[in-house]
Amino acid sequence: MAELVFDANDCAACPIRHRAVCARCEPDELERLEEIKYYRHFESGQHIVWGGDQMDFVASVVSGIATLSQAMEDGRTQMVGLLLPSDFLGRPGRKEAAYDVTAVSDVTLCCFRRKPFEQLIETTPHVAQRLLEMTLDELDAAREWMLILGRKTAREKIASLMAIIARREAALRMSKAANGARFELPLTREAMADYLGLTIETVSRQISALKRDNVIALEGKRKVLVPDFNRLLAETGDDADGGLLI
Repeated sequence: MAELVFDANDCAACPIRHRAVCARCEPDELERLEEIKYYRHFESGQHIVWGGDQMDFVASVVSGIATLSQAMEDGRTQMVGLLLPSDFLGRPGRKEAAYDVTAVSDVTLCCFRRKPFEQLIETTPHVAQRLLEMTLDELDAAREWMLILGRKTAREKIASLMAIIARREAALRMSKAANGARFELPLTREAMADYLGLTIETVSRQISALKRDNVIALEGKRKVLVPDFNRLLAETGDDADGGLLI
């Protein structure tokens, strides 16, 4: 995704202001958040938190992409989710991190000290309401991934991931994904394979096939152009109502 430039001292100019946990806050509520917030920056490949670690903060992703992974007893790991700009990291009321969180690009977090944040959501309905909305959105996203991983073909999985990223990129700019949409793939092909349950070779073949069929165009290794967004959606295997085409 494109780098978003902002003034860290001006919440009103924050690029995720309209989608983050503070989206519904009034000026006085923003002032209360200001008192407990701070920024942290992580380089690509750097671990943000390990599963089981004590977390003394919660955070909104301002820019960059991070992965959520879970380790198994035999040492294998599984990527279980992505954190995109405006997504929320951490859970009020839970002291320990549930997953390993790793930056896959340079990441900026807007952090809030956990204890004061937990106290704030008890007295600030706008923050609590927005956090509930984001939790329900995350539940919908998890259900969508169950469909993608469980029923879709390799081509549909790749198209679905690209459509999701394109829509989020557009939403951050308060618009809708449309013809000519451009975005940067946040994951390497190896990470895409891990996330989608495919091999690297399959990911590469399917991306090449989508390019060959003019569904997408590639600009460099990571930048994707979508000439016809409806055609990309048709490749996801979803029907017009968002369900799976049988």
